[in-house]
Amino acid sequence: MSVGSGLHTAGPLVEAPGDTGVTPDRQVLLLAELVGFMTKDTPSVQHVLDLMTPHLRELAGLTAATVFELDSETGLMTGTAQFGEPGRRDQMVAGKVFRAAAGGPPVISGQQMAIRLRIGGQTVGVLLLTGDTLAELRQDTISTVALHFATTLQGLTAEKARQFVAHTSSTIQELFEKGMTAGSVEEAAELLTHSCATAFRTEHASLHLIDNDGRIRYVYGVGCPDERLDQLRTNLVGKSAIESPVWRSIVESGEPSLINNASTTKTRLGGMAQTLGLGSFIAMPLMSGFGPVGMVMCGDSSGTREWTARDRILAQQLAAEGALIMDSARMRQANQMHMQELTRQAFHDSLTGLPNRKHLLDRGEQAIEIAMGTGTRMALLMLDLNGFKQVNDTIGHHAGDVLLQLVAMRLDALVRWPDMASRLGGDEFSMLLTGNPDDRSAVEVGELICERLREPFEIDGREVKIGASIGVALFPRHAIEFGALMKDADASMYLAKRSGGGVHLAK
Repeated sequence: MSVGSGLHTAGPLVEAPGDTGVTPDRQVLLLAELVGFMTKDTPSVQHVLDLMTPHLRELAGLTAATVFELDSETGLMTGTAQFGEPGRRDQMVAGKVFRAAAGGPPVISGQQMAIRLRIGGQTVGVLLLTGDTLAELRQDTISTVALHFATTLQGLTAEKARQFVAHTSSTIQELFEKGMTAGSVEEAAELLTHSCATAFRTEHASLHLIDNDGRIRYVYGVGCPDERLDQLRTNLVGKSAIESPVWRSIVESGEPSLINNASTTKTRLGGMAQTLGLGSFIAMPLMSGFGPVGMVMCGDSSGTREWTARDRILAQQLAAEGALIMDSARMRQANQMHMQELTRQAFHDSLTGLPNRKHLLDRGEQAIEIAMGTGTRMALLMLDLNGFKQVNDTIGHHAGDVLLQLVAMRLDALVRWPDMASRLGGDEFSMLLTGNPDDRSAVEVGELICERLREPFEIDGREVKIGASIGVALFPRHAIEFGALMKDADASMYLAKRSGGGVHLAK
């Protein structure tokens, strides 16, 4: 029946025995009590049913009642309030009311009456009554009771919608704000996984990312023990994502998959659903402009869950937002790597990979300040190769470049952090020594370098032998400024070279 038609709030009056006055009958009392209750409270559907039940038990022999809420998007009915024991055929009987005209009377089936709950021209649910004498209920009583239920359902639906919008907005906003600062795709993925667990209030959430070949390269989880997460990584990393039936489904459709009962769905052996023991789950594809990049799955292991149309909307929004923040993180990561490479190129020699002259000057100035502040020494060794020109002239410039690279590798193997080997240009190198070296220890390092560089090199199948000339200067003995220290070490290097090589300590 249509609630909005034929509505009355007063019934016939009954003369009280031994009294000259009249009193309202029980149906009028029910309606009056409902009106009073609804005007001073914001009840739940169960509250309204509990208030009405005693009256209907006396009036119509009520033995059971169920209020079904109708999901306007899916057309599914869900019991939202109950009195008495539900029957196996309740939902089927309640559904019969939709085959009748919207403004028609209640549908009677045996001892059951199904009443369509409508307000503002919209059906919001069904009231199913079971009783012995339901025919005793008057039209105005049925209409008013139905209106109160419809009004309550409409209010609750509006409140659920408001809460959903608020929850969705806050979740998306927080994800966006945090995600836009993520420095890597992995960091953005972890933020998304936490957001999904929070958004759907699930016990678990997990995520995997794939590489360009479609293989899983990264796995992350929320709400699972470390050993379970380790097992998930062992099961998935390096494996092809296409082996997962869930992955294939969501990538082909481009839409989230909402599974109420995981036992009825094909899942990957050792995958997220099986390893985490999910009874129900939502799987969301992460799509970039270049194709799929990963999947998020969240769900519960303690039981199954009936996902709603609102859950699907939220999943779609999170999937879209997740792909956006990961694409943004990927661009930031690429830009950061590019800047790091530019910085590396600015401070490192392109041929050997060693720090260059600019890097040496910066580190040398810092080392002088530290040594001056701590009252310690530091040393600078300037190194020139003996026999390098002959290699270039006899074997070729390619061999000369290879030789410089091999020399750089030997020097780098000798250096200890925070000391530094660098290439200054041509066949000239340096070694910066910190840690309070004295004359003897600095010269010993130079002798060790000479010894290592005298060992033969093999270039294009040929044995190449060279030597080194090294000049040594110390702070503060020889100079207190790094530029002056370099000049002293460089002058000592040329003295060593004129002497046929080896190590020469500045005077």
